Amino acid sequence: MQQGNEMKVPEISDYEVRRELLRSDRTLGLSRLDLLRKQLGFLPITSDAMLKAAELWAMVRKKGKPTAGDSELDADAILAAQALTVSTDQDETVIATSNVKHLELFTVAKLWSEID
Repeated sequence: MQQGNEMKVPEISDYEVRRELLRSDRTLGLSRLDLLRKQLGFLPITSDAMLKAAELWAMVRKKGKPTAGDSELDADAILAAQALTVSTDQDETVIATSNVKHLELFTVAKLWSEID
């Protein structure tokens, strides 16, 4: 962000974190997540992203490299699709994650610690 890069909280990531915070009654964590959304901005799931996610889900299965079970929603495919649908020729979208192995099957993903 100090270098002018924009960060957003993807809706699918918010969902995965929020559901666990709600389940475990972690109100401070929920407040922090809400604050992060306000500070960084929020990237909602769009119909275009879900259409792209379906393509990605099918693509990795055809290659024999699924990132989740066949009956699972596959949040990795949705997250990657969100990144791909907002990426432009001028700006590279990078997913900051601890799950590079799965996400790099779809798009550019880096460990948090590797991002300047």
